[in-house]
Amino acid sequence: MNGKIVGAALVSHHPGLMQSDEFRRMQGAGTDSDLIAGYARLRERIATAAPDLVVIFDTHWFTTGYHLVDAGDRYEGTYTSDEMPWYLHGVPYGYRGLPSLAYEIEAVSRERGGFNRAIRHPGLGRHYATINLVKQLRLELSDTPVVSVSSCQNCRWAHFLESGDTVGEGIRRSGLRAVLLASGALSHRFNDIDWTPVHPRIFHESNVSRPENIESDKGAIELFRQGRHDQVIGRWDEEYRRRNWEAFGAHYLQMVGAMGGADCRAPGEPLSDYENARGTGNIHVWFNT
Repeated sequence: MNGKIVGAALVSHHPGLMQSDEFRRMQGAGTDSDLIAGYARLRERIATAAPDLVVIFDTHWFTTGYHLVDAGDRYEGTYTSDEMPWYLHGVPYGYRGLPSLAYEIEAVSRERGGFNRAIRHPGLGRHYATINLVKQLRLELSDTPVVSVSSCQNCRWAHFLESGDTVGEGIRRSGLRAVLLASGALSHRFNDIDWTPVHPRIFHESNVSRPENIESDKGAIELFRQGRHDQVIGRWDEEYRRRNWEAFGAHYLQMVGAMGGADCRAPGEPLSDYENARGTGNIHVWFNT
């Protein structure tokens, strides 16, 4: 029962970050996305935290009926996105899982009558909300185990908090030190396919799809700075749900649920600029636990 969450972060994973340096600088009107430098800052925080594993709340792994926890031993292959195979393809990966934690989380959930289940299937596909972080944070090189958690699509915000609380209890019972990564954007409304950028730097915040989304995202970032997760949760239905956070906010809500939900006061430190990606609002924020 001595396991502990030793750090957490909201992290962007958008596919543009996986393109070449030259391409990103071209898209950035001569300057790279600050999210790339932000990955280096995040790597330093993770190294200092010295976790036994990383848990990724994956906004692209949509499930129905259960919050699934990947219980595989190891994952190897070459990733091609079915969403945009012309843009994100040929990404080799090889990293460890940690089945014992997945089954611990399921055991907690069954005790509580909940909906978290471990899944161990050799044919289960990968998603870039996990793969891109594994690559950018160099988790393969450090041989750090990674456990992905799904975004269950027939859930309300309270269900995600409950799922996160179950994950947190599983970590405590495991005796392991974990870093949590909420992999996804804040507001997640795309620009139309024929949209023309309003700023030559594609990453510039003015290219986010709607001014009200920018305002809302920045308000949430300020609440993160203050550690006021209670206010983010309290405003969920009236504001943040309406801004269409990625995957219904499953990544953030499960992460903060594992850290105490509305009682969490972990302050958030931005590790990158707030940037656009296809109209969505992206940033890296580290939470000191």
